Amino acid sequence: MSNEYYEYELTLDKILDTGIRTFPDKEIVYRDIRRYTFSSFSNSVKRLVTGLKKLGVKKGERIGVLDWDTDVYFHTYYGVPLSGAVLHTINLRYPLDLIVKTILHAEDKYLVVRDEFVPLIEKAKNIIPPGMKVITYSDNKEKVKSPISNADFWELIESNEPTEEFDVKENDMSTIFYTSGTTGEPKGVWFTHRKLFMHAMSVALTGTRSPFNLSPEDVYMILVPMFHVHQWGFPFVTFLAGTKYVLPGRYDYGFILKLMEKEGVTYSAMVPTILHLLLTHPDAPKYTHVFKKWKITIGGSALPEGLARKARELGITVTTGYGLSETCPVLSMGYYNNVAQKLDAEKKFSLQISTGVPIPLVQIRVVDPDTGKDKKPGEIGEIVVRSPWLTKEYYKNPEKTAQLWRGGWLHTGDLAYIDEYGYLHIVDRDKDAIKSGGEFIPSLLLEDAISLHPKVAQVAVVGVKDQKWGERPVAFIVAKEKVTEDELRQFMLGLTDQGRIQKWWIPDKFIFVDTLPLTSTNKIDKKVLREMAEKNK
Repeated sequence: MSNEYYEYELTLDKILDTGIRTFPDKEIVYRDIRRYTFSSFSNSVKRLVTGLKKLGVKKGERIGVLDWDTDVYFHTYYGVPLSGAVLHTINLRYPLDLIVKTILHAEDKYLVVRDEFVPLIEKAKNIIPPGMKVITYSDNKEKVKSPISNADFWELIESNEPTEEFDVKENDMSTIFYTSGTTGEPKGVWFTHRKLFMHAMSVALTGTRSPFNLSPEDVYMILVPMFHVHQWGFPFVTFLAGTKYVLPGRYDYGFILKLMEKEGVTYSAMVPTILHLLLTHPDAPKYTHVFKKWKITIGGSALPEGLARKARELGITVTTGYGLSETCPVLSMGYYNNVAQKLDAEKKFSLQISTGVPIPLVQIRVVDPDTGKDKKPGEIGEIVVRSPWLTKEYYKNPEKTAQLWRGGWLHTGDLAYIDEYGYLHIVDRDKDAIKSGGEFIPSLLLEDAISLHPKVAQVAVVGVKDQKWGERPVAFIVAKEKVTEDELRQFMLGLTDQGRIQKWWIPDKFIFVDTLPLTSTNKIDKKVLREMAEKNK
């Protein structure tokens, strides 16, 4: 028997290799500043690996990044893990004290910092551990002049030769980041090369299914911050799927629309807030021809039906996905299973904007939160999951890890039911559910109903304490045009007659606002809204 058997490790260099062998000339585009082919980008990443090692980076050390959605960030997605280090994608929308807290908790030894964020780190230089090295860069490749700068990013690439030697194994830690902190202190989650690889493979396969129908001819622009859950895995998916990838840098919605047209963007992923901002941008009417070719996956928070229908009217194919920071993130997507394929167009549309069906290799159950027993179809319970890419633990937090993984299933804290077609429908986050008179009012279904009013641009519903009922719903409304509370109440009474909602769900109060508060990942911040609602009682 030969002793030369090769154990194939699922590491990120294999994803790069697949891309350059099959799609060498496909492009990565950063705004109107720089372009790479897959081949030249791969070469650049391998130079970065050499540069990081010469700088002194050792296996297992953490390298934090503070940047927008740029080509530099894209380099670190591959270059840092392939150097043997661990990529810490820092949430740059955190306040400085929380940024520093995550840097310290992750035990970062190096930082990669865009020039405009250098003053932020300079403010924290007395808190950051001595000996930490800071790698800086600017878009125009001029060296950043700062006493905290130890190396120039571009020099690490341009002054070194590419390497083909990667001292990494599939179960090595590859990335770490921190949850958005909407339910308390941010918690660290981490993922191995293998987890990222398996996730990317499954997402790439799912993208080929209807109604996505994605192919190498598609052009991706993912409007999810690169610090947020690996940009939903798409920087890895693109090399497997062979798709052109467009990076918008800092989000400027007018510029994004121009870039979409210029680069021929056909597919994006984003939270509902970003879609709303793009479709209501003053320049949006000039880009209806672009919208007609556009396929979108919405995730991060529930897609209001009213927004989904507006997108469809513009010719956009809109679908949903579901996942968590703890799950890498994708668990389910609104593609058509073989049952849905046989349904009429309107029913298919309702399913593609639901929480969807599990993507390959994901197991999803809906269980009673107290007993752990499975709920029947149509019954509401908590979503628990298994897949090959879920985080093993909360970093240095065994107590929260035990809560997350009780019973051998990852507990999401999301309440949902499974319908007769096998599709998952989230009705609320456990923490957002409104318990009124001993019964739950599902805030997401209520938001969905209000969003159908033609004068409503955005809506969010939260519960406030009530002496009689325990809690009652309050709705926050961003209006497209002037609308009264009575108009909304009458509209909702009409929906009760249609059986869409129950009469007792109708909010006790409608609060009109110009904008809704957002979390660091552009989700509606219901914690802030609950505080506002209590003050408006």
